[in-house]
Amino acid sequence: MHNQNGFTVWLTGLSGAGKTAIAEPLARALKDRGLKIERLDGDIVRQSLTSDLGFTKEDRDENIKRITFVAKLLTRNGVGVICSFISPYRERRARTRQEIEEGGAFIEVYVHCPVEVCAERDVKGLYEQAFAGEIENFTGVSDPYEPPENPEIVCHTAEETVEESVARIIAYLEQNGYVPAE
Repeated sequence: MHNQNGFTVWLTGLSGAGKTAIAEPLARALKDRGLKIERLDGDIVRQSLTSDLGFTKEDRDENIKRITFVAKLLTRNGVGVICSFISPYRERRARTRQEIEEGGAFIEVYVHCPVEVCAERDVKGLYEQAFAGEIENFTGVSDPYEPPENPEIVCHTAEETVEESVARIIAYLEQNGYVPAE
C-alpha cells in the first residue's frame, strides 16, 4: 500500500436505485488496487450506529450527521470511503460535503433511477406498502427526495449496467487524482 489522500464517494438516490449494487464492486475494485477503502451502507449502519433512529426528517438528518462524522474521520486519515445512503435532503448533503471537505475530497454521485423502476426492483415489497399508505415517510412516495443539483457524477441505473457506473466513477477518481490510474 502507498500513501493515499482520503476521499469520500457519496452515493445518493432512491431506495432500489442501485447505490449498494454500485458501492460493493467499486469498493472491491479500489481495494484490489491496494487502496485503503471502507464502505458505509445504509442498511448496515442502521443495524448498529443509528439503530435508535426512525425515518422522520429529524431522524434521517441525525442518521446522516452521524455517518458524516465517521466518513470525515476516515477521510482525513487517508482512507477512501464509499457511502451509500438515500440521504434525501439537499441541505444535509451540503453540510456533509462541507464537513468532509475539511479533511479530504467529497465526490457526490447521484444514482438516478425513476421511482417506477425502483419499485419494480424492490424485493422487500416496501414500495408496494408505501404506495398503499402502509409505510409513512417513505422517500420518493410519501416523503420527498431532493436530487442533487450539481453532483460530480450521475449514474442512470435504468439505462446503464452496474459495471458501466463503476467504470465511470473510477475514471472520475483517476482523472481527478484521487486514485492512481491503472
